[in-house]
Amino acid sequence: YEMLRSLVGSEMCIRDSLTYVEALKQEKKMSNNLKETISNLQKDFTANPKNAVVQYESNSILKEGLQSVVTLREHKLVVDEPKSFGGKDEGPSPVELILAALATCQEITYKAFATAAGINIESVSVKLKGELDLQGFLALNKNTRPGFQSISGTVDIKSSSPKAEIDKLIDTVNTHCPVLDILSKGVPIKLFQKVSSSSNNKEHIEQRASAA
Repeated sequence: YEMLRSLVGSEMCIRDSLTYVEALKQEKKMSNNLKETISNLQKDFTANPKNAVVQYESNSILKEGLQSVVTLREHKLVVDEPKSFGGKDEGPSPVELILAALATCQEITYKAFATAAGINIESVSVKLKGELDLQGFLALNKNTRPGFQSISGTVDIKSSSPKAEIDKLIDTVNTHCPVLDILSKGVPIKLFQKVSSSSNNKEHIEQRASAA
């Protein structure tokens, strides 16, 4: 019995080792593919700067209560508010998505630049907190901004690379992270309001514009 248990244990150990080796090979293959993709993009955009300009789109519609359905390319996302705020809590809130956008953009930017520079990154994760005073949103205090008062958090980087390389990587990421740039420096916004109403079987459409 002891011999059988030892053999089974050895087989499981070998299987786990093979699985680990395969995972390493897969990770290396993915890293090589990513590095090649980044290199090709850099070459293309250097030769053809116009190709580097891309547009992103978001289409959403309010469905019921405070819940909206968002379409992003082929992806759909339910956005909602917590029950304590009058929602059904069937999805993240808009301001939570702001935090998620910053966190994931940091992680992606770390991975992209680390791969391009040949810096080993075992993992990167981000925890963020945003402080918001609802007096601003509910128009209770005109001196209170409706958006986040502040955003803070921690980027947890696990790497065996030298400190100098990681320090340089951190500076590079904080300089080139798109969402960090958007939130910290702001971006021109133009919103056009198309107001439609039906009365006497005639549709009236009025278009307005606002900027921020």
